Parts: sequence; structure tokens; C-alpha cells
Amino acid sequence: MSSSFGNIFKISTFGESHGKALGVIIDGCPAGLYIDEAFLQEELDRRKPGQSKITTQRKEEDTFEILSGVFEGKSTGTPLAIVIRNKDQKSKDYSHIADKFRPSHADFTYEAKYGIRDYRGGGRSSARETAARVAAGAIAKMALSHLNVDIKAFVSQVGPHKTGDYRLLDLNRTEDNIVRCPDPELADKMIELIDQVRKDRDTIGGVVTCVIKNSPVGLGEPVFDKLHAALGHAMMGINAVKGFEYGSGFEGIHMRGSAHNDAFYIDGGKVRTKTNYSGGIQGGISNGEDIYFRIAFKPVATIMQDQDSVDKAGQSTTVTGKGRHDPCVVPRAVPIVEAMAALVMIDFHLQNLGKKTVPKV
Repeated sequence: MSSSFGNIFKISTFGESHGKALGVIIDGCPAGLYIDEAFLQEELDRRKPGQSKITTQRKEEDTFEILSGVFEGKSTGTPLAIVIRNKDQKSKDYSHIADKFRPSHADFTYEAKYGIRDYRGGGRSSARETAARVAAGAIAKMALSHLNVDIKAFVSQVGPHKTGDYRLLDLNRTEDNIVRCPDPELADKMIELIDQVRKDRDTIGGVVTCVIKNSPVGLGEPVFDKLHAALGHAMMGINAVKGFEYGSGFEGIHMRGSAHNDAFYIDGGKVRTKTNYSGGIQGGISNGEDIYFRIAFKPVATIMQDQDSVDKAGQSTTVTGKGRHDPCVVPRAVPIVEAMAALVMIDFHLQNLGKKTVPKV
């Protein structure tokens, strides 16, 4: 299984939803970085289950333990290992699907590929694995803070309820409500919809928008390792993601080139663009403008309703949803999106250190 991500700032995650623990090994973290453990816990708390009535009611504190790579509060440059122990597994909730394949889950494909699967909460395919990514992303954010790179994600759509231009929103208000939407009135509508979907024993999808400010100019490699390609790869690797678009995205098809092109101008001695349909990336390389993108999440596959399926013997059967699940994944996906974006940005920054210095213009 491919459980590693990154080139220089490289992470490898391990663990299953109902195993003893989850964790991550970070290789390539620069030495001398102050490790803010309080901030790391805050990031994990944003992702953890049981936060509100619109998230899964599984109770995990998601407290972490750093096993290596830190001495006297600073990174040593050696592999940094973090473990998060599971405490509230209810594996019996999944015994009824030991031989059945849940619709739109990884049950059948894991069984077909490996000949064995951990059916308890999906095992390795569970979104609980993302706790390890958030821990690694917190370390990446600490490193990026020295570059003044700021990454903020928020829920921009649930069902039909959709925010407008992110520049008109106060992204500092994202954490003001349980759905993590910086538009208070729209957030109330989203919460009401998700709660109704939960009562209907169903699920619903949504969109998370991410904005990266103060990116250095020159991140990204020509041709196969474009910055937006790496971000797309990172986001598409998150559970339940069905789509990724950056800049103008699919809406750009409605425009002509004369309107879509981002004209250059000089602002205080720096090259800027009057518009930003490029999403801060041109030719696969960051240009210093805001990098912004949107990620579509499907409705959670586990629903509390009977569904037709088949079992390992190839017989028709019925699968009944049990256990504790999110009616909508996007509120808890916000810190995951930020973490993966941070991992990409710090990795590309470190790769760039060995390249020609970007000229100051």
C-alpha cells in the first residue's frame, strides 16, 4: 500500500480505524523548528469526532505522543514520529458486515485487491486515518509560519447553500460555528440542513474552499510536477473527495480569453496581477497571488438505511447501516484540507531551496 506522501518533507502514516493506534513518521523536517504541542493538539481537536450534533458521536480525545525527532522542544532533523491511540472503538458495530460489501465503500475493492480486509470501521480505508495527516500538517504549518504562508479552508457549500467570493468573507470567523462556514447566516442554513439529513437517517455532500496567502513566487516544477497538480493529488487522496478545481475552475469555460487573462502590473516594485483567474499558479508555478481551490466531497457512504448488496459468496444480501457516522463530512474535512495543502507547500518550498533564487522584481 502507498502510505507515504511528499519528496523532501515526507510523511508515512500507519494504523487503522479500530486498531490500537494511528500515527505518522515525518522524514525531512528541518532541524531547529520549535514544536508547538498546544497548536498540534488544537489542530487535532478541529478534526476529532464527537464535536457536535452534526458529526459522528464517536468519542476520541485524539491526544498525541511524540516518540522521536524532538529534543528540548525543537526538531532534531531526524525522523519525527507521532502516535495517536484509539480509545472508543466499538468493533461489534461492524460484525454484521464481516462478509458483506457496503455500497460505495472500499469493502469490495480491498477484498479483491488484497484477499483480506479489516471490516471494523473500514480499517485502513477509514477517514480516521486522516488524524495522522492533520498531525503532520500541523508540523508543516509551523514551518510555513516562518515564511508567513497562511492557509485557511472553510465550508463553502452544503447541498444548495453556497457562499460567494471568498474575498468578501472574513475567514477568521470560520471557527465561529460548528459547520465551519464564515458566513453566519448561511452557516445556520447549512446546520439546519445537515441536522435534518441526520434525522432522515441519510447523508449529504458539500464543498470545502481553501485559500493560501503569501505564497513565495516560484514554487512548482514544469511539466509533471506542477504546483496545482500536486495540490490536486493531495486533495484527491482525502477520503470522500470527488472533485478538485483551482482558480476559475470549470466556471472559466464561460469566459473569453480577453476576460480571463490576468493582466500584470507593478505594485510597490512587485509584479502583481489585476485579476486572479489563474488561482495564483501559472505554468504550474506560484506567482505570488492567492492560491485558491475547491474540493467536492460526496455524501458519506454509510447511511442508516437498508441497501441492496452482495456478500463474499456472491449472494444477494441487504446491508443495514449501524455505528456512528458523519451525516456530512465537510465540517471535519476543513483541517484535513489545510493539512494536506501545508504538506504540499512546505515540500515544494524545500525542493526550491536548491534551485536558482527567484529574482526580486
